Amino acid sequence: MSESVTPLPNGLQRPLERFYEYLRSEKGLSLHTQRNYKQQLETMAQHLAHLGLTEWQQVDAGWVRQLASKGMREGMKASSLATRLSSLRSFFDFLILRGEMTANPAKGVSAPRKKRPLPKNLDVDEVGQLLDVNEDDPLAVRDRAMMELMYGAGLRLAELVSVNIKDVSLSAGELRVVGKGDKERKVPFAGLAVEWVTKWLKVRASLANSDEAALFVSKLGVRISHRNVQKRMAEWGQKQAVASHISPHKLRHSFATHMLESSNNLRAVQELLGHENISTTQIYTHLDFQHLADVYDQAHPRARKKERD
Repeated sequence: MSESVTPLPNGLQRPLERFYEYLRSEKGLSLHTQRNYKQQLETMAQHLAHLGLTEWQQVDAGWVRQLASKGMREGMKASSLATRLSSLRSFFDFLILRGEMTANPAKGVSAPRKKRPLPKNLDVDEVGQLLDVNEDDPLAVRDRAMMELMYGAGLRLAELVSVNIKDVSLSAGELRVVGKGDKERKVPFAGLAVEWVTKWLKVRASLANSDEAALFVSKLGVRISHRNVQKRMAEWGQKQAVASHISPHKLRHSFATHMLESSNNLRAVQELLGHENISTTQIYTHLDFQHLADVYDQAHPRARKKERD
């Protein structure tokens, strides 16, 4: 049940008014931030007043933790709770600056870390719907090859764009990529990814400049850009009537999800993705390449050989 709004004691209200004026005239914060700070501070001041406090000097770290706990009990998002504590820290810094307090009781209290939301993955049927592209136009062949390779090898966008022809071994089903921190790794790819990269290589010369090393090129004949890949994949999602918005990272995330669901081998997928840590609790564990290739061939939905009727 929310607390009723009552007039604040002067010892709580007047310092807030001086702080708001300070934010407007000296601090240069955006109006949005000013409004957020005011909303959070007014809410906290009301709570303190209901508990019998009459001035800010009575607030210690215990009171600050109580204000944070109250927000968590009310279901505040981590970002809103961080704003609440940030506004309180700034306000107490202001009082210290004015000589009205000697220490900031909010300094040692931190908000819980914001969870990084993972993009929703496509299910296997949606991937099949997206990749059901059978046009002969070189750009369409290139786009399907890019999508098959991104989903088939779990590549980052930057890794896909930076792949050169010399990095690809179709016969071995291996791809050399350079990931974050310039760390090189070898990843397996098979099945439909190999089939469509092969088709692309047969028509690549009709688009690529003769001295271009990149595997994937734009219609201008040079290495395709990150933005162009994002744009083309989004367009294919619409053209193929896939309900979800299609992005390169969504294909990579779908690769990870489907491989984990099929193989139950967290460490193998961690290695395939080039992650030092697949989660905050999972440390990097090296697995030999042949084992990775075996896990990949058995688990990836588009690496399996087609069953003949």
